[in-house]
Amino acid sequence: MNITLSLDTALVKKLRKIAVDRDTTLTGMVRKYLEQIAAEETNSVRKRRERERLQESFAKFQFKIGKRNWTRQDLYERS
Repeated sequence: MNITLSLDTALVKKLRKIAVDRDTTLTGMVRKYLEQIAAEETNSVRKRRERERLQESFAKFQFKIGKRNWTRQDLYERS
């Protein structure tokens, strides 16, 4: 798919020089930048979903054992 951008001529000249220094093209730089943004968004969404699933599992598997009838000192005495 082709996209048309309107940029100032001076800006385009500067960007083309930067692209040459980076051994790429202006189109390549734009493409790489946009791919990076899309990848970051995908990772962000994936991480959010994983975090939500983890929170759901915590809520699902939460249970009460009963009243605590031991102290921290009791645990140390056993070992």
